[in-house]
Parts: sequence; C-alpha cells; structure tokens
Amino acid sequence: VQLQAYGGGLVQVGGSLGLSCAASGRTFRDYVMAWFRQAPGKEREFVAGISRGGGSTDYADSAKGRFTIYRDNARNAVCLQMHNLRPEDTAVYYCAGDRFQRGTRGSSSEFTHWGQGTQVTVSS
Repeated sequence: VQLQAYGGGLVQVGGSLGLSCAASGRTFRDYVMAWFRQAPGKEREFVAGISRGGGSTDYADSAKGRFTIYRDNARNAVCLQMHNLRPEDTAVYYCAGDRFQRGTRGSSSEFTHWGQGTQVTVSS
C-alpha cells in the first residue's frame, strides 16, 4: 500500500486541524494504521493508532482527549482530527501502516509503510 498524507498547515494555539491520509491498493483494510510525528531535533513518536476494522484505537498521552483517529476502509483513508492544539504539537506528521502489526500502538520501526509527511505548525 502507498500512503499520502495531507492537511497540515499553520494554526493558532487552541485551534483545530484535520489530517488525512489516502492509501492506494486493495488491501488497506488489512493494515493497522497510525499517525506519528517528528519535531526538529527529536525522534519520531507515536501519536495515535487504529485497528484494521477501526473498532480499536490508541493514543499517546499527549494526544488523549484532544486528537481522534478514524478510518474509512471503503475510501482507503485514515484521518486524524486535532483539537486544542499546543505549540508542542508542532511537527511533521506522518501516517503509517503495517499489515502484520498486532496492536494499535507501536514504535516507528514496527511500521513498514509511510506517507511523505505533512507539516503542522501551531503558533502562540
């Protein structure tokens, strides 16, 4: 599966932004999907993950209560809705997928397919 993320941009503190990731191929529903982010000088970190059917989700502590991950297997898409954004949310956001991932949470090394990244900048 090939992934393409879009929807990033500049937003003020406390604002909202939605990211989308479009997947190609007919096996999207077989992939656990996730969003990661990487800020300058920092390692790529897990943000949110979702199971193949969409019934199970997981979030980093920093995202809980503010971010929502969801997917539409009919449209081969996974999205991340972000609210109450903070300056520390500024990063390049990546969608990722893996066909053999067991859970909905993992390190970046566990995901084999990646989108190109989209920049999110939260200004104070």
